[in-house]
Amino acid sequence: MTGFHFRSDDAVLTTVELTWIEKRIEHWIRFGHPVEDRILDRRRRLMSFTPGSVFAFIRWAANDFGTVVSCIDIVRAVGAQEACQTVPFVRPGGESLLRQSGWPKVRRVLEAIDGVEALGIDPAATCPDHWRHLHHRLTAAQEPRPYTCERHQAWLRRRAMS
Repeated sequence: MTGFHFRSDDAVLTTVELTWIEKRIEHWIRFGHPVEDRILDRRRRLMSFTPGSVFAFIRWAANDFGTVVSCIDIVRAVGAQEACQTVPFVRPGGESLLRQSGWPKVRRVLEAIDGVEALGIDPAATCPDHWRHLHHRLTAAQEPRPYTCERHQAWLRRRAMS
């Protein structure tokens, strides 16, 4: 099956196809921790993530007249038996925590990611509810709450208890 990789523990990896054609099609991972990185050719590669891991995937494309696609998805990789949403270039898909398109919204998400990193926090370890909150607030043209060290500590305690 194309895009699926099986490991000895029967975990299905979520695989993202990245393409880079300078100034035409640029797909990249903004954050996340792939367990596999396979180069297909000089323009394409596959990055794979274990179930439960979170990553940000950016898609940008242009033609002779300018930008035609500017999107960011923050996705949680799912396990073999979990339901998932389809995400372009992501197989089999994943749990969509955030999806924004259009450069102004994508820029706001990138700024939020930078803000999390400025706190010394790995964006892949950030509470998934924060990315959902950011998605909903940007969609509603409202100002999102910033992620804080206190929110992160609360998330770590909550996760440890479950």
